[in-house]
Amino acid sequence: MAIADSDGTIHLLGRGSMCINTGGVKVYPEEVEAVLKTHPKIADAVVVGVRDERWGERVVAVVSTADANAPTIEDVDEHCREHLAGYKVPRAVCVVDEVIRSPAGKPDYGWAQEVAAGRA
Repeated sequence: MAIADSDGTIHLLGRGSMCINTGGVKVYPEEVEAVLKTHPKIADAVVVGVRDERWGERVVAVVSTADANAPTIEDVDEHCREHLAGYKVPRAVCVVDEVIRSPAGKPDYGWAQEVAAGRA
């Protein structure tokens, strides 16, 4: 999957297997992660889908903070709504000390899924 900016720049969003299906629409975690990382209080982020009886999955963010002041869900919601469609905005935010990544720098989505399912 890819998206194009107004200036024609193309951004690859990653594998379809990581896609979150919420209410019948698809959310690509990489797109939401990129927006979250522009928040001044967020150092790193991984976005996963957590099972939801009504929506199939709901979007949940697992974030590490840039300083001691963790962002509130309201902070994250407001920031994301400025840059994303409403259905892509995380419904929950789990704050962790560090986002786990592979030696190649790729997010550990399995770990993030466990964190999100346990806290969201």
